[in-house]
Amino acid sequence: MNAPKISELEEQERRLTLPHFTHDDAWTLGTLLVELARDRHAPVAVDIRRGGQQLFHAALPGSTPDNDAWIDRKRRVVERYGCSSLLVGSRFRAKGTTFEDSSRLDPDVYAAHGGAFPITVEGVGVIGTVVVSGLPQLEDHSLVVEALELFTSG
Repeated sequence: MNAPKISELEEQERRLTLPHFTHDDAWTLGTLLVELARDRHAPVAVDIRRGGQQLFHAALPGSTPDNDAWIDRKRRVVERYGCSSLLVGSRFRAKGTTFEDSSRLDPDVYAAHGGAFPITVEGVGVIGTVVVSGLPQLEDHSLVVEALELFTSG
């Protein structure tokens, strides 16, 4: 799987802006992600938050507590930068460096690896995160994007 270009990642975020995001929406999106992961036998953990509240969490067979640690680290990147963790990492790489070398943030607390995506509401901005951990970073990111695309089309 090839890494998407920065412009593609930015376009995903613009396109996947939501009209609203409720507790019920978190359940719908979370169960959709779990169904997609189960169909692929993907050993992932899924986390959805709005503000400081965890609205959905699931750990599928094969996932470990380490996936929860990755979720927290990737989520913090989205909360700090307001865009996907893959986009943040890609922007650093485009400058010829890495997030770990140049962000001045503790890599035990922040990880600019794919899989965390902002939940953005029209006219409001980023209000939360949806995160998947357990696959290679591009696959984590793609799974989240696929679920958001299905969620917004339904």
